[in-house]
Amino acid sequence: MCCCEMQPGKSLKSWAQMHLTVSFVVGVLLLLLTYLAVSQQSAISAPDAARRITDEKLSKGPGETENGKEACSTEGPFSDTCELDGDVRVNGTALSVAFVPSTPSERRSSRVWRIMSYSRRNVSDAKAVTVTRLPDGTAAPPCTAIHTSPAVLFSLGGYTGNYWHDFVDVLVPLFAASRRYAGEVVFLVTRSNPWWLAKYETLLRRLSRYDAVDLDHDDARTVRCFPHVAVGLDLRKEFTIVPEQAPAAAAGVPRLTMADFTAFLRETYALPRGAPTRAAAPGETRRRPRLLFVHRGRYRRLVNEEEVVRAAEAAGFEAAVMEPSGDARVDEQARAVNSFDALVGLHGAGLTNAVFLPPGGVLIQVVPYGKLEPMATREFGEPAADMGLKYIDYSVAAEESTLLEMLGPDHPAIRDPDSVHRSGWDKVAEFYLGKQDVRINVTRFAPTLEQALNHLRRQQ
Repeated sequence: MCCCEMQPGKSLKSWAQMHLTVSFVVGVLLLLLTYLAVSQQSAISAPDAARRITDEKLSKGPGETENGKEACSTEGPFSDTCELDGDVRVNGTALSVAFVPSTPSERRSSRVWRIMSYSRRNVSDAKAVTVTRLPDGTAAPPCTAIHTSPAVLFSLGGYTGNYWHDFVDVLVPLFAASRRYAGEVVFLVTRSNPWWLAKYETLLRRLSRYDAVDLDHDDARTVRCFPHVAVGLDLRKEFTIVPEQAPAAAAGVPRLTMADFTAFLRETYALPRGAPTRAAAPGETRRRPRLLFVHRGRYRRLVNEEEVVRAAEAAGFEAAVMEPSGDARVDEQARAVNSFDALVGLHGAGLTNAVFLPPGGVLIQVVPYGKLEPMATREFGEPAADMGLKYIDYSVAAEESTLLEMLGPDHPAIRDPDSVHRSGWDKVAEFYLGKQDVRINVTRFAPTLEQALNHLRRQQ
């Protein structure tokens, strides 16, 4: 029954008095709530007008959700992460982030997280970021720099400088974290590396319109304020994007995939080929598909490389050899790889260049002896399939490994690879990755080349 309904036995005068009383109480409560909301907003803002952060300045970035909540996790397979929405304040010198959620109902008691800034939490030089949720802004440090765009905070320490780790640990998860903002995002970098930033400048400029901020060189009193900050890069699976676990985009926009990342690279580096050359069927006269061998110069070398190249040409490929250089410009390397239809090489960072192959191309991974197939599949096989490539592996036999001549047939590394694996990763790396070169039996390798050609014959 409505509280304003006339009750039996009550006069019109008494009803009116009651109605006025209720209206007065409601009006007072509304005024009180308005006052409290304004007071709380003032507390969240910086203490003087020059530093005040208004709702207008802290508007949402493109595709950002309006939940006003933090989402922090230290239980991912590799990474610690926090997504913070509201009044977020970053002190780079202290590597601290303080924030007040934008939704009043989320402003609960204080809480602290320790979030590793590198995408792999178990890296020895990874620095932890202290993230503190505040119930209000009274204890928040005053802003000295106000940014209207969201930010992503991450580290360039760890294994960066290794080509595979550059993509796996930084570039792929950074793409997943920032692509939704269409360039309107600031990169906050700790353990910054000018050489690294210069090498990938073209790619980074496509993800962000702003210069990366080197937090390590911020003044101790500098406090940068943002409407939204992602702390840490979320590495869910190596060298790929898990769509259902990628950050949500705008409503109705599908979540990102690894194929989106390789398409982004083709667009970024203006790569001309979006499909491979179709191999000629028997009796046809067509241009031969191109096969690129990745040369390794120190260890895990293909010692009969010239012989294998000749076998590939005899099978029907136009073959060439490339030795990737850590100092090479990425755009030049990308264009070179994109001109080929297939890539082949021993397990190693050079196979990372598969990201530049045209979709429908072929990646052939030569897996060194030592039961390394699960690792090889995880690090290159599954990602290649996610890129839209045909993946083929060629497992080296003991007779094709230089370890057989070096150690003899009775050594555990030859006779019992499982025992080496049980000894730990250091022994696996020492024998199978560090000491082993390969001499491919071209007769045994021929079906692998034919499998690649058959795949390219089916391309349109």
